Amino acid sequence: MGNNNSKRITSHDRAILDMKLQRDKIKQYRKRIQTVLNREHEIAIECLRKGDKSRAKLALRRKKYQEQLLEKADKQLETLEELVSTVEFSLMQKDVLYGLQQGNEALKEIHKEMSLEAVEKLMDETAEGIAYQKEIDALLGSRLTNDDEDEVEDELIALEAEQLPAAPMGEPATKAETPEEAKIRRAKERILARRQALEEARRAEEQPKREMIPA
Repeated sequence: MGNNNSKRITSHDRAILDMKLQRDKIKQYRKRIQTVLNREHEIAIECLRKGDKSRAKLALRRKKYQEQLLEKADKQLETLEELVSTVEFSLMQKDVLYGLQQGNEALKEIHKEMSLEAVEKLMDETAEGIAYQKEIDALLGSRLTNDDEDEVEDELIALEAEQLPAAPMGEPATKAETPEEAKIRRAKERILARRQALEEARRAEEQPKREMIPA
């Protein structure tokens, strides 16, 4: 009898198991969706080389949305790990169950975005392909914020600049910056600033965890 009771699976044990399953799925999905993200980046470049700026932007907007799904899933999992590890688990149980449910919903959304076939439709010139592109464009309009759209615009400007021919050798170093060059420079500066801010935020989040780990 005593042995059976000691081996009984508690709600805490089940929450930890479910959390680990979500973590493993996120790792698997991240590897698979990275192929999709890379292809969308390639499509944006291909479209820019063809002069199709609107379709290049659509590919980058879709990429942005998918990156956000991964980031959201990561944050939800991190919150779950903190809740499950708390001593007052019984008081947090409802929050944990809700968090697990939200995590599963996020995983379903990520799973929908892992199709390379769907990505290739962004290049489809048929009526069906164009209809799909319009559908995705409208969907992203309700999923991306103004800040997200600004970030996509900066990435588009930076990619466009990469496709420009290199400046001729012997150009004077003191040549005045053109308005287009200034636009590109500012876009790159904003991209760099966002990356630095994200890195600093990650370090700030990781610092308390390191301090909690006994020496």
